[in-house]
Amino acid sequence: MLIKNEYKPQMKPREAKEKKPSPTSSNERIILVLGCLAVAFAALIFRGVYIQTSEHAFLKDQGDRRFVRTLSLPASRGTITDRNGATLALSAPTESLYAIPSAMDELPSHEQLIKLAKLTGVPESELEEKLLKKEKDFIYLKRQLPKEVADQITALGIKGLAFQKESKRHYPMGNLFSHVIGFTNIDGKGQEGLELSREDALRGTNGAKVVLRDNKGNIVDSLDSPRNSDPKNGQDMVLSLDQRIQTLAYDELNKAIGYHKAKEGSAVVLDAKTGEILALVNSPAYDPNQPGQAGGEQRRNRAVTDMLEPGSAMKPFTIAKALDSGKVTENMVFNTQPYSIYGNIVRDTHTYPTLSLRGIMQKSSNVGTSKLSAMFTPQEMYDFYSSVGVGHRMHSGFPGETAGILHNWKKWRPFNQATMSFGYGLQVSLLQLARSYTIFTADGRLLPVSFEKQLTVPKGEQVIKPETARIVRNLMVSVTEPGGTGTAGAVPGFHVAAKTGTARKLVNGRYADNKHLASFVGFAPAENPRVIVAVAVDEPSVNGYYGGTVAGPVFKGITAGSLNILGVAPTTALNHTTTIRASR
Repeated sequence: MLIKNEYKPQMKPREAKEKKPSPTSSNERIILVLGCLAVAFAALIFRGVYIQTSEHAFLKDQGDRRFVRTLSLPASRGTITDRNGATLALSAPTESLYAIPSAMDELPSHEQLIKLAKLTGVPESELEEKLLKKEKDFIYLKRQLPKEVADQITALGIKGLAFQKESKRHYPMGNLFSHVIGFTNIDGKGQEGLELSREDALRGTNGAKVVLRDNKGNIVDSLDSPRNSDPKNGQDMVLSLDQRIQTLAYDELNKAIGYHKAKEGSAVVLDAKTGEILALVNSPAYDPNQPGQAGGEQRRNRAVTDMLEPGSAMKPFTIAKALDSGKVTENMVFNTQPYSIYGNIVRDTHTYPTLSLRGIMQKSSNVGTSKLSAMFTPQEMYDFYSSVGVGHRMHSGFPGETAGILHNWKKWRPFNQATMSFGYGLQVSLLQLARSYTIFTADGRLLPVSFEKQLTVPKGEQVIKPETARIVRNLMVSVTEPGGTGTAGAVPGFHVAAKTGTARKLVNGRYADNKHLASFVGFAPAENPRVIVAVAVDEPSVNGYYGGTVAGPVFKGITAGSLNILGVAPTTALNHTTTIRASR
């Protein structure tokens, strides 16, 4: 059977086979990807090596600044005590508040800032200004806070705040020792007085501790580091001063300044055998716990840094020089009528036709001492004044100590030499004047002075013969006996050797008639001196101005009290009437 064409099956055309990718093309892609990865990995390795080498120090420093901190471990500053152990200066632990602005995500709330400002005493605006300094990794907000205040601040829960331990200097006696001890600044460095001059010994050496902190500033761990070290505390200091005598001297001086409405005053008490300073006070004083509230005039230690013309308090030295040379004897009598030196009249407050050496001392005769001085050449008198310390620093260790003034003898004129014999034309500090009197209390030896307690008695320098010193001591007792200029300084139960001084003050190159310096210097018991007391009251304006009247009662109160404190027994019979009068 024939099949028609139209019924023939249709054959599908053969489809073309898909081309498979070649193995070579796939490998190229893999190699490309791997190559890219290798380059990236190599770049990371290179970057890592670069960072660990070239940038290591910088990055470590940046990291340390944020998370590692070296804390200072403050050394305790040396304690200062008086000779009997009473504490005069000590360092107490405090907390200093700081912030880490760079680690603070947000500022404290307004309420927190108000409370923080109240607790620290820092204005709210100032606190906010400091906390906004985001570039800062450390900034103090308030230093030296008491622990109880620090605890209240911690309770506020402000993140980014922390505390650092510091020490604050404290002076328990307030203004009593202010001029001697001085004070420190907020960093604990001495600024005045012995705190300044003994800075190296007192301060010690701070230690250090390296710690790790979190981003909120909290310490989370301590790190081992070569920078870690223990603090070395400063040396303690034992002063020669006696707190009991210091208190006595301060009270007596202030009573006189108030009574005479004086400008200022000073008083010094020395151990007559060692030269140790038992008391040194000035008025007005200041509180070393609040030194910023006092000016420079108030903080000045006048007894050590200021110069004064001693007036008649210099007369015992002129008499001692004459006796020691053998040119005069104790019983010689001198013409003490007023006389002229090249037109300049030398006279006394009262005219005495003749006086013995005792009379010259007792009546404080300018004429007598000027004639004694005229027995020597200018150079001889210059050398003698120099030998008792005039014109030389004492090396007491107090900053700003004056040397006084003693002009070159070649420039002296006869009248200059005469006035120096009774205390004009040369200048000393009150401490220098007190020290010079040690030649009478230490058998002719000039002793060094010291603010620190001494373990041994210093030898000193021999200036006059021991027998001369004994004669002058005896002559000086007449000053506090009836008829003398210093009876107001007499102490019941003791022979007191002393000398008054009344000097007109030099103002604009001329001696003022209405401005005086009243002084009183002496020692007791005269037979075996235990204390030297020197008092100066500047510009008394009422109730007298003579040294015996103004400074004498101060001397008496300090001397009597000091002898009692030191347990010195009376050397003469007590006069009941005199004792009652003294107690009024």
